[in-house]
Amino acid sequence: MSNSIPNKKDAWKSIFLFLALIIALTSPLHYAIVNLYPSRIYVGAIMWCPAIAAFITLKLRRRKISSLNWQWGKWKYIRMSYVIPALYGIITYVLIWALGFGNIANSETITDWGKELGLFGIGTLNPTAITIIGVILLGTVEVIRASATTLGEEIGWRGFFIYELRKVLSFAGVSVFSGIIWAAWHWPLLVYYSNNVLLEFITFFIVIISMSFIMTYYTFKSNSLWPAVIFHAVSNVYVQKILPPLTEQVEGSEHWLGENGIMFAIVTFAFGIYYWRKAVKENI
Repeated sequence: MSNSIPNKKDAWKSIFLFLALIIALTSPLHYAIVNLYPSRIYVGAIMWCPAIAAFITLKLRRRKISSLNWQWGKWKYIRMSYVIPALYGIITYVLIWALGFGNIANSETITDWGKELGLFGIGTLNPTAITIIGVILLGTVEVIRASATTLGEEIGWRGFFIYELRKVLSFAGVSVFSGIIWAAWHWPLLVYYSNNVLLEFITFFIVIISMSFIMTYYTFKSNSLWPAVIFHAVSNVYVQKILPPLTEQVEGSEHWLGENGIMFAIVTFAFGIYYWRKAVKENI
């Protein structure tokens, strides 16, 4: 972290310019998501706004887009950026099943899931085969597809934003500040889609800030934006598309399930604390 006052002032100018551009670019799309259909198109567009804001900021600050960390980095960080979000997703749902907040899906539910995935017409598949094939396909093909949109977010958040914050804040400061901004950026979607706005705001902010600690760690360790791209995509796929269909809701426990659920917040918080301590120990 630089101790130069002029450098810090320059970094804050870039930070606030970037944030102003984020607001300007995403506000019309947030309006469209809430008021127009189909929302999926606008969500995809929003996810590229951080990248566009970063590119414009760099141009206005007379810096090259090539200055971002486009290199792939070491494979071990790529591997861990797949394993960790898959792991915390699986731990979340194992706890949900074990504690009775949800049940493992029955054969009929899994069969319906297989139909949604288009797994019929290639022979007779039993629920176990459907589950295995579904997890493999979603965990590979869908992660690659999801990376096309998470790339837009991560060019902005982890490719540009946290490196500017690193010039003026500690690792913890970078993780908390970027996490709060990243979570707050989603607020119109939370208000529109939430059943319990206050609870889901709290759990969502815990999840996003906790994820921010992990993603900041792997970004700084790798000096690459790609681990964050993969981490974000894998997290979305496992927590939104793989594990929920394999779970049957128990009446009265809906607030424990899903990406805004209490259990996911607890598990990601524990992971976030671990990576905070790890970063401090490694003097990142």
